[in-house]
Parts: sequence; structure tokens; C-alpha cells
Amino acid sequence: MRKFFLFLSIFPLILAACGSNPAPVSGPKPTASKNPAKPTPAATRFTSTCTKSLDPAANTNEPSLFPPVSELDHITGPADAAVTIIEYSDFQCNGCAQMTYVMAYLVQKFGAQIRLVYRPFPLTKVYDKAALSAQAAEAANLQGKFWDMHNLLFGRQAEWWNLTPDQFEKWLGEQAGPLGLETAKFKADLKSPETVNIVAQAQLDGQDIGLGGVPLLLINGEIQKPPYILSELENIVSLKLLMTRQFHECPPLVIDPAKKYTAKLKTDKGDIVIRLFADRAPNTVNNFVFLAQRGWYDNITFYRVLAGYFAQTGDPSETGLGNPGYFIPDEIDP
Repeated sequence: MRKFFLFLSIFPLILAACGSNPAPVSGPKPTASKNPAKPTPAATRFTSTCTKSLDPAANTNEPSLFPPVSELDHITGPADAAVTIIEYSDFQCNGCAQMTYVMAYLVQKFGAQIRLVYRPFPLTKVYDKAALSAQAAEAANLQGKFWDMHNLLFGRQAEWWNLTPDQFEKWLGEQAGPLGLETAKFKADLKSPETVNIVAQAQLDGQDIGLGGVPLLLINGEIQKPPYILSELENIVSLKLLMTRQFHECPPLVIDPAKKYTAKLKTDKGDIVIRLFADRAPNTVNNFVFLAQRGWYDNITFYRVLAGYFAQTGDPSETGLGNPGYFIPDEIDP
């Protein structure tokens, strides 16, 4: 990936007369006014303007049908992560098994910036081992091994999918030891009233909020409708993360339109120097300088390159859809 750092250099506009002895100009000599008007600096005549972008999280006060994350949930990732993904799922569901690869990719890419919350919703009317597989995960959870069992059930789903419930129960017992579980306790917990009730309650909770199928994803409380495409989910997470860096006000005035500015982009392919026309597009240049001074462009990539045509950068989310929390008006100098 091509990365660059941004450095700004300011060059004041300097005007000098050409020649050593300019010819005299005929005509009356100018007279000074008793109260000469003070020239207004260009910077004071320019006002930074922008339009705030919409915050989808602030457009409703209606309570969510989905319960908030609590200690009853199965969670991996830090509590203060900027992005929380809640997944309703069934261990015997083929699409849910595929979703584990998507979640693994997102965790690998974004690391501690996201946390995953798994909520079982066993489709007992569809799958013969939906409840028993969910009970296996809950029984493993009693020994601190929920995610180990989660990964085992999804990762080796093809091995047990066609087994009868009795055969599956035997298969689970055989996996307990290698998984680091105390086998006798796991077998006892597998069908204990406590475990059965946990799974039954999870099913009722899903029905109460109107779940019809799985997998179902919520990202920061917003329902993501299927079909789920990895690139689209990746963009959604990137844009959610960008929201933590967005500004809540229009940028203040940080330039003098009477001066000249250049920007130096330091990339792993060499430096690129860009001239900024503050006199013709003051809002655009002011916005660019403001963001550069605050590290908005540091360590970002050229996320879209068409050879011989253009190279696109400037969006830390690398989606081409991000913004700093506001929009500035177009400035066209014909």
C-alpha cells in the first residue's frame, strides 16, 4: 500500500517592482486623506463555512428492540471498542458457519477496535441439533471454554451435521477432553436444567424481538440486512471507526487567503508537491490545511488507483465514502 505523510509549507505572497529606475508618471500628485480607510486583511474577509453531516445514531429516540450488551452475553474484544458487532446465530446453520470466517477476517483487520457478541438463536423447527449444539456451547462456557466450543462446532460442522442427536451427543463427549474440558462435568452440564433453560430463554428472546432467521448482524446497534458481503461489512466497520475521529464543528479559520500555500505529500514512492490556491478556493484550502494539521491524512493509503488516470486518497476509512463530519461548499473559479 502507498502511504504518505503530509507537511505544509507557507510561502507569503511577495510582490517586487521590476527594473531599477521606473519611468515617472505624469499627472496630479495624490493627496492623503485626513481619515484614511484601513485596508481589511483578506483573512478577516473570509469566513469558513460548512454543512454538518448526518449522524445516523442521533436520528431517533426510540428504544431498541434488541437488549443492550450485558454480562450474560458471550463477548470477545475490549469493552471500550469503538465498534460492537452483535451476531444472532445457530450452530447448525450453514450460513452461520460461513459468517465465522467473515468475523475472523474483521477481527484480524481491526483488532482491538471491535468486539464481537454472540447470541444463540436455535432454529429448532429447522435443525434437529440446533438446541443440543447451543447447549454444548453453554456447557463449555461453564468451564470458560465457550469460544473454543464455538470455533469447534462451526469449524467442524460438516462432521456432525448429518449425525443423529444421539450420535452427536457422543461426538461432543469425545471432543471435550481435547478441548481442555473436564469431560464428566461437561456431559453432566450438557443437558442440565440450567443449560437447557439458558438455551430456551435465548430462543424466546429472539422470538420476542421478531427474529425470523439467522445469521443476523447488528453493528453499533444498527441492523444490517442480508445478504452479507464481506467488502460491504468491512466498509461499514471502517466508517463507524471513522466517526470517532470526526469533528463536531466547522473548521476554524487557519489560513490567510492572501498567502500562497503548498503541501508536500511524503510517500514510499517519493514526495509530491501540491500548490494550493487559497485566493481562489479559500474554503477548500482552509479545510485541507485544518485536517492536515490534525493528522487526518497521516499514514493513509492511495486506496483507489487507475494507472494513467488518477490516484485517490484523503479518506482514512479507505472506502471513498468517509468525511470529517462536515461538508464544505464547492468552489469553482471559471
